[in-house]
Amino acid sequence: MNDNRISDESIVPAKRTNNDVTETSAESVEERDSTKRNDVQSALPRTQCRNNSKSSRLYGVREAARKDSSLKFTALLHHVNTERLREAFFSLKKSAAVGVDEVTWQEYEQNVEANIEDLHGRIHRGAYRAKPSLRKRIPKPDGRERQLGIASLEDKIVQQAVLWVMQCIYEQDFVGFSYGFRPRRNQHDALDALSVAITSKKVNWILDADIEGFFDTIDHEWLIKFLEHRIGDRRILRLISKWLHAGVIEEDGQRLETTEGTPQGAVISPLLSNVYLHYVFDLWIEWWRKQCRHDVIVVRYADDFVIGFESHSEATACLEAIHTRFAKFGLKLHKDKTRLIEFGKYAIERRKRNGKGRPETFDFLGFTHICARTKKHGWFTIHRQSIAKRMRMKLKEIRRSCVNACIGRLVKQAGGSGVLCRDG
Repeated sequence: MNDNRISDESIVPAKRTNNDVTETSAESVEERDSTKRNDVQSALPRTQCRNNSKSSRLYGVREAARKDSSLKFTALLHHVNTERLREAFFSLKKSAAVGVDEVTWQEYEQNVEANIEDLHGRIHRGAYRAKPSLRKRIPKPDGRERQLGIASLEDKIVQQAVLWVMQCIYEQDFVGFSYGFRPRRNQHDALDALSVAITSKKVNWILDADIEGFFDTIDHEWLIKFLEHRIGDRRILRLISKWLHAGVIEEDGQRLETTEGTPQGAVISPLLSNVYLHYVFDLWIEWWRKQCRHDVIVVRYADDFVIGFESHSEATACLEAIHTRFAKFGLKLHKDKTRLIEFGKYAIERRKRNGKGRPETFDFLGFTHICARTKKHGWFTIHRQSIAKRMRMKLKEIRRSCVNACIGRLVKQAGGSGVLCRDG
């Protein structure tokens, strides 16, 4: 996808090797032209896929997506049946906060069979209407606020059911270095993959990047266009559009329209965000690093990603290219959280030789990454220290210095004898 909302040709790789959930390094891709528009979906057995839900009848959808990366699915809504909606309801957290409908999980359960049948009927005859999200503002450590959107109970149910259907398709498409909000992948997998990549590849520079206000700035029109590469069922796309345009209700009761972004906290938002960055960033960076002459490694978790480079010139060129790429899709890097630093196997020696001191550190997924050497052999390794631990150590240091300063003042007031009176 590039300017004027037109797909790139021979730039966006569309076919990847199979995703291996045990793989830690980034997967390779085959470069080819963008997705073919298949309006006819091949006949598939109506069996479900193996996913995190108890359902197992989307297996045919998953296999079709795996075998043909250009297949466009035109019939998916029938998979959002009463059985899947029921499973979606029972998978929800019982104590979760209620949305604008003020319906709790326990209240809905009292007549769950009739409620699910009614919901299923409204979905399939087009009478289902998404309710606005209830906005909650959560303070962040840096003083800013995170805006969470709490969906109504029925919206959560339908989103969870649609999520399971779409996951069977997109889990065959997503690249190996994408770890956020995916089945059988977590933060520790991303951290381990990053450590292995930095220690095993020729990494001399690290680009630690964060997208500013990502969930709040996703372009709706671009998102739908990206989804249309794989989703040809207009009923599924209409459901997603309803959630995107449902609006939000502020805590004071004011209703606001939503023209961009997807609510943080919505069940479907993590998948939609991954789809957006899959086309905006993942496929593009795979193509970009194939043009490089030196090693380039990538690990992404949601809107937070790290790129390692062997060459400084390629690192600076990539950073400039990312700014340009993101601007085309309404995104931008956070200026205070995006840094290019010297880091890697030879950073300690190089900086010592140049009189620059120890290598800088970077934060990723709650951990500070530090260049270090093993005690026994002196081999290069990466020490990870939790950011919270660093904060506690810093606070202790500040407290200690404050205590010492107070003691110094008291000693001075006592005449410098070093002996304080009891009530002093």
